[in-house]
Amino acid sequence: MASPIDGPRIAPKNRIAKQLVVFLHGYGADGSDLIEIGKQWQSILPDAAFASPHAPHPCAQAPNGRQWFSLSMRNPEELWQGVVDARPSLDAFLDAELARLQLDDSRLVIVGFSQGTMMALHTGLRRKRAPAAVLGYSGMLVGPEHLNEATARDRLGQPPAVFLVHGNEDELIPVESLFVATEELCKVNIPSQWHLSVGIGHGIDAAGLMHGGLFVASSLGVKLPPGLMAG
Repeated sequence: MASPIDGPRIAPKNRIAKQLVVFLHGYGADGSDLIEIGKQWQSILPDAAFASPHAPHPCAQAPNGRQWFSLSMRNPEELWQGVVDARPSLDAFLDAELARLQLDDSRLVIVGFSQGTMMALHTGLRRKRAPAAVLGYSGMLVGPEHLNEATARDRLGQPPAVFLVHGNEDELIPVESLFVATEELCKVNIPSQWHLSVGIGHGIDAAGLMHGGLFVASSLGVKLPPGLMAG
């Protein structure tokens, strides 16, 4: 049985939720780490509810943090087993939030950072119905050899939109992971966009945050006022 997860939320600026954006934090952090992005995106997503669940397990290397799965060896087999084991808890959370807000997957965007990106890609591409989009910062695609399982499609038979952002000086997850992911997704006809944050390490810069927010809005069909978030 999946371990229940929960975390901080931000209610829609316009009170009634028409979209749901879920943030998945990185290894050793918790849901509070990314939820503030929701406040920054409220200007372009006033009808969106934001949620940022804490990962299901305590993190041995960060006593006050959480982990989606262990990173003791960081080899491909451990990563694959990790995302597989953590997925049921995340799926259950997404299902419950969508039901609570009376929304379906077409109104959902999953946003991950680092280990959270691994979970966002793994889970988002395997939902029973495709989310509107998956946005990943500073992460990687785990188990590309298993992409035959990535069968999530919308009512028109299309996969979720995918946008990946990575710093070219990332010291933890090399930038090459960005290009491996986009190439592997292309092989199974899942198109993706990407943005390279020059001079950025393992983190999110202002440009990456802006491009990500615009991608989320576009994927949800939100019309933006001319000039908003420009510059």
